[in-house]
Amino acid sequence: MHNPSSPLVTTACGTLLGLLVAVALPATGAPVMKETILKDIEALSSDDFEGRAPGSNGEERTVAFLIDRFKVLGLKPGNPDGTYVQKVPMSGFKATPTLSVSSSAGVASFKFPEQFIASSYTGQADNRVTDSELVFVGYGVIAPEFGWDDYKGADLRGKTLVMLINDPPVPDKHHPGSLDPAIFGGKAMTYYGRWTYKYEIAAKLGAAAAIIIHETEPAAYPYSVLQNGGAAESFSLRTGGPNPDYPPIASWMQLDAAEAVLKSAGHSYAELKASALSRDFHPLPLGVKATLEVHDQIRSVDSRNVVARIEGSDPKLKAETIVYTAHWDHFGWDPSLPGGKHDQIYHGAYDNASGVATLLAIAGAFQTAPVKPKRSILFVVTTAEEQGLLGARYYAQHPLYPLATTLADINVDGAGVWGRTRDLEVVGMGKSTMDELFAKHAAAAGVIARPDSHPERGYLYRADQLEFARHGVPVLYVEPGIEVVGRAASYGEEQINRFVDHDYHQVTDTVQPTWDTAGAADTAAILYAVGAELAAGAPYPTWKSGSEFKSLREAPAR
Repeated sequence: MHNPSSPLVTTACGTLLGLLVAVALPATGAPVMKETILKDIEALSSDDFEGRAPGSNGEERTVAFLIDRFKVLGLKPGNPDGTYVQKVPMSGFKATPTLSVSSSAGVASFKFPEQFIASSYTGQADNRVTDSELVFVGYGVIAPEFGWDDYKGADLRGKTLVMLINDPPVPDKHHPGSLDPAIFGGKAMTYYGRWTYKYEIAAKLGAAAAIIIHETEPAAYPYSVLQNGGAAESFSLRTGGPNPDYPPIASWMQLDAAEAVLKSAGHSYAELKASALSRDFHPLPLGVKATLEVHDQIRSVDSRNVVARIEGSDPKLKAETIVYTAHWDHFGWDPSLPGGKHDQIYHGAYDNASGVATLLAIAGAFQTAPVKPKRSILFVVTTAEEQGLLGARYYAQHPLYPLATTLADINVDGAGVWGRTRDLEVVGMGKSTMDELFAKHAAAAGVIARPDSHPERGYLYRADQLEFARHGVPVLYVEPGIEVVGRAASYGEEQINRFVDHDYHQVTDTVQPTWDTAGAADTAAILYAVGAELAAGAPYPTWKSGSEFKSLREAPAR
């Protein structure tokens, strides 16, 4: 349980969270912090911000708002050039795709975006793949550590690869009805299950195109999420040429449409899916051919990460950094949708105005704390997370402060808006010592730190902390808990599932009258305590044995 008797001093700017770094700070959901978080969520998700799409008027308003908030809180510019922004050079692509499949039964055309979506990041306005043979490649995975290779050395240059989403769900021979935890994490999704990996491997193999078959449960979101995103402008980091992480055309197909294609080739979806669960699986040419076209309207966009910094007080340790991240972007305003402007805006209140508001509360806590951090604290509010973690990726590739002396990234992507909880969930729990540090401070606040209750959704690989982890920086990503104080046992899980099923990446992600941001305030207090202990001179966090990121960590420069 939370400790309601532990006082938390508040100021007009936000909060003053405790006096001693050595003692975990109790999370009491102080009224000022709770109210400030809600006000920031309401502002960022309002119609005035037009859905916060990169390269839009919404970005201009968002960046100005964040800079102003950091200034009011008293934080200094985070960029060594003296500004509050890090420019992120991107290209915007507005795609108009077509898809047809020819078989012995004739030519079938598919509707965009109802039945498929497609993108191209070649940098060319017109992209075409003509009469490319479709090859079913199962889950499209090469994972030597699991003895798994779906490709078996096949020459797939110029082919169109048809793939299943997520990892191969390999049954546990010793526990019927369960998945083998030793292969692809069992129930948990690994990076091999992410769509980004599948496009990356298709590009490496020289495929002309890749089609991922969407299925709601293993994808962890409905096809409507892809449909809405596919019809909007998409973004890529500007490379001066084709994006090496994508084949010339990258596509998704809605399940019913994919089943029709497979049926025209004489196969059933269920049959092929079952065949892909064997290590003996080989790529299967389907005997049908696809023609895909993507006509792109392309523009250059200099988007921005917003960065603010609190310099450490110790002459030596101030060169070392703890990073907090949260993404500011969402999907903008689509005037083609029915209704008025409010009904056409992807407000992104929970995703991720709530995370940004929580990060701002943490920044205010550090700024007003009487004990100043010895190490420096950097707040990075990233762009284009929804486009493939682009802002975080750019920062990790072009860090403003060395990653070798960056102790950790603490990411906030969604914070508690359904009330205070007895628990908080650590995504990817068990991979680094950041977990124990968080659990210690959570326990001091009367909160239980639990593993992610939905590891199959692969949240560790779907948010900004991944880009830091891929460069060896230990990370912490916490999700709201499900044991909501004063509610029925099922309430928390019901709220999360309702959001995923109905509001995730939809125009309905708005502030609700029932929201209670005391949970976000609790999360802010605990995440502040974690960062404060690191900033006071605690040892560098480390990856644990078995983590795929352990070998990537460089020895800290001393």
